[in-house]
Amino acid sequence: MGIEAGALRCPEMSEQLELVLCTTPSREVALALARTLVEEGLAACVNLLPNVISVYRWEGAVQEDDEVLLLVKTTRTRRAALEARVAALHPYSVPEFVVFAAQHVSDSYLRWAVGATGAAGDTGTAGDTGTAGDSARGADGRG
Repeated sequence: MGIEAGALRCPEMSEQLELVLCTTPSREVALALARTLVEEGLAACVNLLPNVISVYRWEGAVQEDDEVLLLVKTTRTRRAALEARVAALHPYSVPEFVVFAAQHVSDSYLRWAVGATGAAGDTGTAGDTGTAGDSARGADGRG
């Protein structure tokens, strides 16, 4: 377990976990987008945070909307494909896509995320709901 450039990485991998923020207009849109991103191996896990109130400037006026925030866990390798897919599927003309690089990730969670996204050529666990995800994420399967 070594730290390189401020991020914990698997010794044999140079992959890094990233967290993407993306707001959506409703639970239905959020859930459909989240399921697609996970099913397509672009995200290892997506958390939906309901009841987010967003205040922003759009077309010269201050707006306020109820939204659902997606916390998308992906890898650096899959980020560009994830961003393209979000842009293609999202109902907003300018969807939020803000990326944070994780400063620390346990080896087991990173291995699981890399496998779940097929990053680094490891497609063995992509889409797998078996024990690898359970042991990395907890017995209830939540990220």
